[in-house]
Amino acid sequence: MKTAQHTSGLSKAEQKRKRNQSLWFRWRFHLSGLLILIPLILTPFYIELMAVFRGDNGLGSHVIGAQSVGPWEVTLAEQFETPPRMNGPAGYMKVFNAALCEACITEVKAVYLRIGKPRSLRTAGALGFGSPYRLMLGIPVPENTQLDADLWLTVEGWDGSVHHATWPLAQASPATIEFLKNLQAH
Repeated sequence: MKTAQHTSGLSKAEQKRKRNQSLWFRWRFHLSGLLILIPLILTPFYIELMAVFRGDNGLGSHVIGAQSVGPWEVTLAEQFETPPRMNGPAGYMKVFNAALCEACITEVKAVYLRIGKPRSLRTAGALGFGSPYRLMLGIPVPENTQLDADLWLTVEGWDGSVHHATWPLAQASPATIEFLKNLQAH
């Protein structure tokens, strides 16, 4: 007598494999639909982020203001109004953007930014990179930073002159001050 298994010609292992394969063929259509929806959902966030990086939305989310630095004028802005982010062994980092005035673009050699007064030009801080209309400055935020600390902007000219400007950290980045309060309370 032949059983149902022998009449179909498939062993139990083959039947199980065929059933699993059938599930895959049924569900792969739905999975591919999800893979199409994910980029559609995330596209507006991507476009907004790229607008920030291109400067379409201004210098940053929180413009700190323009200040005279020697004979030049520099505008400083916090890129995002968020607390500093952990960046591996470098520690917590915060990104600011700076823009030079039209007249000083050809006269300025470098722009540096740091928390606390620099001891010399060698310790002036993070070097600004990018276009003179939008320099990015990623600075480390030490965990033991005083709450009344200042942001020091150092501008070096091609003639060798060095000029400084300061902003209170509380004015420049309120989110960083809140972050430091929470960090130092623990």
